[in-house]
Amino acid sequence: MATSFAPRSGLGSGALAIPTTALWLVGTTLLALLALYFIGIDQGAVSVFGSDMHVHEFVHDGRHFLGFPCH
Repeated sequence: MATSFAPRSGLGSGALAIPTTALWLVGTTLLALLALYFIGIDQGAVSVFGSDMHVHEFVHDGRHFLGFPCH
């Protein structure tokens, strides 16, 4: 008697649970807004860090590359 063997890929149907998807969406959105703030907005009077310009200098070239003016 012969038996057939069909290997399983181990992957599910590809559907994600809604809470997992919502968590990833919220996390990605917060990370994107944080990156946008530090690259595009953080400077001068509205800076979270006050007169400390370390963050501004760290992302300075990225600001110009993305088209944000800074001086």
